[in-house]
Amino acid sequence: MKILITICARGGSKGLPRKNILPLNNVPLIAYTIRLAQTFSHEYNANIAISTDDKEILLIANSFGLYTNYFRPEKLASDEAGKLETILDLINYEEKNRNIQYDFFLDLDISSPLRNLIDLKEAFDLLIENTSAINIFSVSNASKNPYFNMVEKNKNGFAEKVKNGHYLTRQSAPSVYELNASFYFYKRSFFFPKIKPVINHKSLIYLVNHVCFDIDHKIDYDFMNFLIVNNKLDFKF
Repeated sequence: MKILITICARGGSKGLPRKNILPLNNVPLIAYTIRLAQTFSHEYNANIAISTDDKEILLIANSFGLYTNYFRPEKLASDEAGKLETILDLINYEEKNRNIQYDFFLDLDISSPLRNLIDLKEAFDLLIENTSAINIFSVSNASKNPYFNMVEKNKNGFAEKVKNGHYLTRQSAPSVYELNASFYFYKRSFFFPKIKPVINHKSLIYLVNHVCFDIDHKIDYDFMNFLIVNNKLDFKF
């Protein structure tokens, strides 16, 4: 069983400039992802690969023991570039460079570091056990429910519920989840012969049972930093 761990670290970030290397409890944000990747790698003898277009990010990754000769192509470094295409380009490079064909891929998102080895191992086991599934991704319980308290405008401009259903309380409505962008496992068949959508008819979800969210804006960063600095997390991090 051959596994490649991918870490994608683009230099540009409009929501929060230089997000990937901002200090979180005096440690660069990317370091949390590198350290967990290294821990998982020791458990499963996996390889780790980084995709970046930024020399400063690359130097910081080097300082935490992650090295590469790969540099992300300019066409994959824009705001319009897709994450899956970026991962696939890195996969192709690593397989050619290492002369290896990987069976599984684990993508760890730098901006959502609130996860641990237990999360990864449990999710990976679920994907291995399900022979029909081709990927699994982390989710959290949603704060809003489309069957109960989420609306959209219809073609006439009036509000209606996103999902039909006559539920009087949020608790009685079907359970829904939101992606927390923390980690994604893929089988080889997800990428080859053609990339599939992340959410497809053979996707599994792993419900993270502790606080987990991604950093999109400064308020997210400030809140996460507060939780870590003050030991307020509800799990071992």
